[in-house]
Amino acid sequence: MSQVSSAAGPQAFKPAKAPVGLVVLLGVLTAYAPLSIDMYLPSLPAIGRAFHASPDAAQATLASFLAGLALGQLVYGPASDRWGRRGPILIGAALYAAASIACALAPSLPALIVARFVQALGGCAGTVVARAVVRDRFGHRDSARVLSLLMLVMGLAPILAPLAGGALLGFGGWRTIFWVLTVLGSLIAVAAFFALPESRSAETAAQARGEHPARAYLELLRQPQLVGFVLAGALNSAALFAYVSGSPGLLIGLYGVKPADFGWIFGANAFGMVAMSQLNGRLLHTRTPEQIVALVRPVSLVFAVLMAGAAATGFAGMWGVLVPLFFLMGTFGLIGPNTIAGGLNIDPRRAGSVSALMGAAQFAVGAVASGVTGAIHARSALPMSAVILACIVASTVALYTMALPPKARTPRGPSAPAR
Repeated sequence: MSQVSSAAGPQAFKPAKAPVGLVVLLGVLTAYAPLSIDMYLPSLPAIGRAFHASPDAAQATLASFLAGLALGQLVYGPASDRWGRRGPILIGAALYAAASIACALAPSLPALIVARFVQALGGCAGTVVARAVVRDRFGHRDSARVLSLLMLVMGLAPILAPLAGGALLGFGGWRTIFWVLTVLGSLIAVAAFFALPESRSAETAAQARGEHPARAYLELLRQPQLVGFVLAGALNSAALFAYVSGSPGLLIGLYGVKPADFGWIFGANAFGMVAMSQLNGRLLHTRTPEQIVALVRPVSLVFAVLMAGAAATGFAGMWGVLVPLFFLMGTFGLIGPNTIAGGLNIDPRRAGSVSALMGAAQFAVGAVASGVTGAIHARSALPMSAVILACIVASTVALYTMALPPKARTPRGPSAPAR
């Protein structure tokens, strides 16, 4: 494990080796819940038609999934601190597979909405626990570096999942997508059972057993810098979810992009995000996660303003929106891993609860942004762009006023190790 604190100077940083197998497994565990969103996005119009519902009604299946992701993490995080990392992952994967079967057999839209909620309750276990495992095994700056590596694995989901979803939609209809997700959840449970070692420390176990989960969350919320990272990360993710929920209607409904081609555009934005996450790994050799976020956040704000301006004026049509959107998504590859690493470094003994708090906030705020984007009726890209811009502005305020006070951005000499 790297024993360098967030304040260590660049010359003190010696990257720890991250086992490839562990990185791949953690990446898959982190990705399979988001993949459950990306794969079925092209089928939203078909789901609405199948149940004689409007596109807005069909999007409720996305909102319920996001709500499940938010609530479930609040349970799995403290559970993984108290009882270990493996159990919650195995229970979650089994629940995910069972709920995927219910989605495939859903007789009505309300039934599908409920099944998607339960599916998310299972799928979020991998997301929250995988981040805690990273913090168990690696120090602060190495955590950001490994989280960037996870994005390389995770990045395959938004690139390949919409393409696969479109192909499955054409091959066997939208229900086929959920049968495939059933198989995926089962395989992940098997892989975690055989290949994921327990990583929770004795200190974390003692801390968790000595306090009620509610008290753990209360103690975390009393730490202003952590709250700043939570809000900054959640609002940044809300911008991403506004894009995810608004893009099918925008590209397929407004711009007339074919469902099969939708995946290519969606995947290109994901590629930009993954590419920047790998650049992040290089930047961490000379900068702390906090310094990188402080430098990149203004850049994303500029691209969000350019996108909203193009949407409001109609400048350059579809490409006037998509080009700044591509660069905006790229900045997320730098902001996401470093924001998570910054938050996890505040209180490592409660790594599971910190991961849960950050994840729950991300998906809760994301569900709101997704719902607002879907509820606004407009024949332009302005609603989606406006929601994204509002989220980026709010994230910037939280970042600079709470998470990154001036002293946190200034490199200092080596200090005490941060576990």
